[in-house]
Amino acid sequence: MFYFACATLAHIALLGLAACYGGGFIWAALLYITLFTAALDRFVPYILPEMPEGAEFPTGARLSVLLGVLHFGLLFLALYSLVLGAHSLLEALALFVGFALFFGQVSHPNAHELIHRKERYAHRLGRWVYASLLMGHHASAHVLVHHVHVGSEKDPNTAPRGMGFYRFFLKAWIASFRAGFKSEAARLARAGRPARHHPYLRDALIGLGLFLASYALGGGLSVGVYVGLALYAQVQILLADYVQHYGLRRMRLGPERYEPVSEAHSWNAPHWFSSALTLNAPRHSDHHMHPQRPYPALRLTPETMPTLPHALPVMAVIALYPPLYRRVMARAIGRLQEANKTA
Repeated sequence: MFYFACATLAHIALLGLAACYGGGFIWAALLYITLFTAALDRFVPYILPEMPEGAEFPTGARLSVLLGVLHFGLLFLALYSLVLGAHSLLEALALFVGFALFFGQVSHPNAHELIHRKERYAHRLGRWVYASLLMGHHASAHVLVHHVHVGSEKDPNTAPRGMGFYRFFLKAWIASFRAGFKSEAARLARAGRPARHHPYLRDALIGLGLFLASYALGGGLSVGVYVGLALYAQVQILLADYVQHYGLRRMRLGPERYEPVSEAHSWNAPHWFSSALTLNAPRHSDHHMHPQRPYPALRLTPETMPTLPHALPVMAVIALYPPLYRRVMARAIGRLQEANKTA
């Protein structure tokens, strides 16, 4: 757990110093999650050790809950510093990006871990994190839709080969919202519970509460900053789904039947530091095969799992320029197909 704790908590400390003292701390926080992470991934070849399943789960769970709680403190700290802090325009922009990257690259994979936990408090905390980023529906759609239909046309968050990210973002956001809503409504109907228990209503209340708190802090400017941070994080949430499933399809066996989900239906990355920072999110195939497996115990076998050409954060940046991303991934898919032929 040392690697996960150091990678995530170090960035939290830098963001806290940046918000309170500004200056060089702002640039240190931004560089930490961008160039520093990319450099360690590129020039320090090291694979995170695989933890024996169960051995590290109590510690991993405590870190995950801690990160979930700290997320809300950082969100308010970001709003306070960006709206009321004495920063130059350039410093404010760098601070905004630093916080937004944390919410999208640390808060998101941590919330993703929490919504897969069986403990009710952990699941709710993960959902609250997503709701605070105005994307509470992701907690429903990810578990009830994405994991069931991944790699098929029924999954809004599996991008077909050739689809650019911007078209994917709009399609996936709207379709996953609707699919999650229907799945939760069906669950309520089966349980005989009234519609007022629909989790989307709680998500909306959390979002409304944060809107009002933002307005009380700094009026319309604060609300705009809050929405901007949430939107930036949403882009990163869907970038992760886009990159980790792009172009991988399950074989159709019939009108409503597909081959079982396997490790071949997710892209992975072996880069150690970004994996520690994102709580092993790049070990995505194993997560889909074993959704309840705690993140410290996720396995990585690059010999059999589809592997991205670069670290996950780097691929997300490339995805923002669709023509380049299509070229990069065309080569990766070609190599994967050749490997499958010779296997």
